[in-house]
Amino acid sequence: MAEGDMRAVDALIGERMGSPVPLIPELASYIVEAGGKRIRPLITVAAARMLGYEGNAHIALAAAVEFIHTATLLHDDIVDESDLRRGKLPANQVWGNPHSVLVGDFLFARAFMLMVDSKSMDALHVLSRAAAVIAEGEVHQLVAAGKIETSRDEYMEIIGAKTAALFSAAAQVSSIIADRPQREEDALETYGRELGLAFQLVDDALDYGGLASDLGKNTGDDFREGKVTLPVVLALDAADEAERAFWTRVIREQPQDDATFDEAVTILKRRGALEGTLAAARAHAQRARDALAIFEDNPWSQALDQLAEFVVERAY
Repeated sequence: MAEGDMRAVDALIGERMGSPVPLIPELASYIVEAGGKRIRPLITVAAARMLGYEGNAHIALAAAVEFIHTATLLHDDIVDESDLRRGKLPANQVWGNPHSVLVGDFLFARAFMLMVDSKSMDALHVLSRAAAVIAEGEVHQLVAAGKIETSRDEYMEIIGAKTAALFSAAAQVSSIIADRPQREEDALETYGRELGLAFQLVDDALDYGGLASDLGKNTGDDFREGKVTLPVVLALDAADEAERAFWTRVIREQPQDDATFDEAVTILKRRGALEGTLAAARAHAQRARDALAIFEDNPWSQALDQLAEFVVERAY
């Protein structure tokens, strides 16, 4: 149903990756074309069509959303020292850190140019604010790495910024360009935020229990980077003295061996932490679906509803 609009988004992305400096489109296309389900721009496209929008600004904004996402991936892979991105070596391992940083900066700049092309100052405000919030969330997570005292509330604040902010903005801008009432804008903002939280929580669980192909990265990356994600928070809440000592050691020392990771997975399953994380993801996905209730039932609202269902079903 969205194929035509998404082809237009992909064409615009390809066009705006162009540069007289050959390395820029080469590196940018490497990560953009590596795959991914284009969930964030799809939200923008589907929400705009659900609202009856008939212009073209949603194409530019959807491309801007994907550029912001791709730029953050380039920077994240450097910070996280990742070994795999969508089944391939991350760009920084192919071209080096300086090249990845600068091409990420280029994509951010292109994103802002696309926002301007939409001719909506309000949409520009929403997406530029989201870009700043994402950076804040990434810094917060970096500071919290290795911090065993991380609470559930603090962790939800981190992922609300680093992941959910862009989902939320991707949905919200559609109501802005469609000139819809505030209650509809608020509903789409809620839909995107709750969907983004569900998406991240599923990723958190899959990092300890899924195949690498489910995530586009190695299983256990979060563990080896000392990230305290929700499964660990829940396991710590239920931990006995020996388990707390285990988590304290591995979070601070960040061991890389498979045996320690396997022990972590065993503890998480024993304490119901993975299922608890997925239960939280399902709850957030349901809130996203509930937020759509104010909109007329049409194929596009159904597509957004199904997207929320898909985000959770990835875990099963």
